[in-house]
Amino acid sequence: MNLAKIMTPKILTAHIHEDDSVRQGIEKLKGHGYTAVPVLDSEERYLGCITEGDFLRHIMNIGSTDLKDHENYRVGDLFRRDFCPPLKIDADEQQVLDAVLKQNFVPIVDARGCLCGIITRRSVIKAFAEIMKGNDR
Repeated sequence: MNLAKIMTPKILTAHIHEDDSVRQGIEKLKGHGYTAVPVLDSEERYLGCITEGDFLRHIMNIGSTDLKDHENYRVGDLFRRDFCPPLKIDADEQQVLDAVLKQNFVPIVDARGCLCGIITRRSVIKAFAEIMKGNDR
């Protein structure tokens, strides 16, 4: 399976950097309407994902919903590195299926670990449907 054909490229994918403020992270998540987004380092390497729940726990720990109060905290202190493991761009079909059964989206990284984009459950199902449609002919 050619993941490059079915992935949403990084340029079209919301992501956050570990040194962004928590306020920036909350605004990005809210602005895009996602429940989780990839977190990258300054070299664009994928580190993990941050979720609404991560931000909510932070807000509860700080005890303030005023966004200004969250400007001094960094996303890098909140996200879970083990959440939403990535696949390499050359992953095989079985690895892709295993990953999308566990995750709504899967980050795709290159050999350096840099984010290339994401694949979604929907994009994978659509790709397999096209493959099956071709086999019916």
